[in-house]
Amino acid sequence: MTEPSVVAVARDARHRFSKPVQHEITLVAGLGVEGDAHFGETVQHRYDKRRTPNAPNNKQVHLMHAELFDEVAADGFSVAPGDLGENVTTAGVDLLHLPLRTRLHLGETAVIELTGLRSPCTKIDALGAGLMKRLIRRHDDGSVERLAGIMAVIVTGGRVAPGDDIRIELPAEPHEPLEPV
Repeated sequence: MTEPSVVAVARDARHRFSKPVQHEITLVAGLGVEGDAHFGETVQHRYDKRRTPNAPNNKQVHLMHAELFDEVAADGFSVAPGDLGENVTTAGVDLLHLPLRTRLHLGETAVIELTGLRSPCTKIDALGAGLMKRLIRRHDDGSVERLAGIMAVIVTGGRVAPGDDIRIELPAEPHEPLEPV
């Protein structure tokens, strides 16, 4: 198994779906990724901002597991870091199955706390027809598994760069599963 680490970081000052990869990003406690369109105390995602403009920003940073790129490549999709709008691409971390309020220590000082699953949106199909459907698994028991990454808030700021280690700090039990945010 790969040691938990940061594969890539990305940000974009404009509200575009994909984010350009950077050499490093700066996380700011309570606000988000410095220089990113989703930076702020209140919700910055356009859909959510229209519905509840003063809601707290519980989507300050978006994380995606790089292992997903290999999975979808087997189905003919070409996806690279930043393409799905994530700020941090990870390896060696089972992001989707971590419990709510798990803290991830990124690099030397940054700490983020998981708030939920990202729900895939139709813009994903701009990367390839059918990709959005591929990022939603429907199981025989009727449950739905979302594969489009997770969202978090920043507890302690710091710089994050490719190659940084990730340390996982689980919350106290009982653990709650991540739900869509």
